[in-house]
Amino acid sequence: MKKPFPELAQIEAIIQENRGQYLQSQTLCQVACGDDLLPVYALTLGNRDPDAPCIAYVAGVHGLERIGTQVVIAFLEGLLERLKWDRVLADTLQQVCIHFLPIVNPAGMLNKTRANAQGVDLMRNAPVDSREKTIPLAGGHRISAHLPWYRGKTGEPMQPEAQALCDFIVRHVFPAPFSLVLDCHSGFGFHNQIWFPYAKSRLEPIKHLKEVCSLRNLFMQTYPHQDYLFEPQSQHYLVHGDLWDFLYLASLARNNVFLPLTLEMGSWRWIRKNPLQLRQLIGLYHPIKPHRLSRVLRSHLILMEFLLHATLSYQNWLDCDDAKRLEQQALALWYP
Repeated sequence: MKKPFPELAQIEAIIQENRGQYLQSQTLCQVACGDDLLPVYALTLGNRDPDAPCIAYVAGVHGLERIGTQVVIAFLEGLLERLKWDRVLADTLQQVCIHFLPIVNPAGMLNKTRANAQGVDLMRNAPVDSREKTIPLAGGHRISAHLPWYRGKTGEPMQPEAQALCDFIVRHVFPAPFSLVLDCHSGFGFHNQIWFPYAKSRLEPIKHLKEVCSLRNLFMQTYPHQDYLFEPQSQHYLVHGDLWDFLYLASLARNNVFLPLTLEMGSWRWIRKNPLQLRQLIGLYHPIKPHRLSRVLRSHLILMEFLLHATLSYQNWLDCDDAKRLEQQALALWYP
C-alpha cells in the first residue's frame, strides 16, 4: 500500500507503539481502493469478559467527516497516556471494555468522499426501510452510485465495511449486559447534537426510551452548562438503511440493553466563523483553522468520558424506581 493518509497512519502508529501492552487490535476487513487494500481496524482496551459493560467509539463512516475520526483518536491517545500514571483509570479498565473503530470507511477518507469506493453511503446501506416519507435522495435511494446517499442495489449484501462494523458489534458489544455506542459525525446544523434511534420513524419510540431519558437526565444534571441537544434522529429527518436502527432492532432479541448514540458535531458554526473554508469541500464538515480544530478536539472529551463512566456505573442509574415517570417525560419531550 502507498503511504497511508494521516489518520490511518496515526492509528497504525498507535497500534505499533502499544502492541501487547494495553491495547488489542484487529483488522475487521480490507477494502479495495484502486491498487490499494485499506484496513478497517478495531482497537480494544479494558476487560474483555463478555459479562463486563461495554462502550464503543465509532467514527469515519463518512469519509469526508474526518473530524469524528480525529476526536476518537484524541480520546484514545489521552487514555493511553493516562494509563502510564493514572491508577484510577487502570482500575476502571478492570471493570469495563472500550472499543474504538476510528475509520469505518477508509476508502472514503482517502478519496475525500462521503461514500465508499463503490459510491455507497454506508449509513444508508443496512436492510431496514422507513415506512414513513423520507427526504428525497438524502433519505437514501437506489437510483445511481453517481448521486449522494446511494443505498446500493436491492437485494445485494451490505458493503464490506458496513458488514464488518455490524459483525463486530454483534460479536463483541451485544453480549455485554449493558452497552453504549457513540458514533461521531459532523456536518449538520449549528448545534452539537446527540441522536438516538430511530432514524426510520417519527411515530415509533424505541423500546428503551426510559433508559435513554435516564441517561439524558444524568448528563444534563452532571454537566448543566453543556450545549448538546439530546433527541431522536427522527426529529430532524428520516432515512432508509440506518446502521444503528438495524443493529438496535437486532439487539432486541437479547435480554440486555444496547443504546447506540450518534454525535452530530455542528459544523455550520465553523463555516459561519470562517466562510472561506467553503472553498474546499471538506470545509463543510471539518474545522480548518488550527485553533478551531484544537477546540473541537477537546470540547467533546467531557461527553466521551461521561459515557465511559455511565457505562461502567450503569447499575446505579439504569434500574430506576420511577420508570413510568421517565417514560412519560420522554414521550412529552420527544413524541408530543
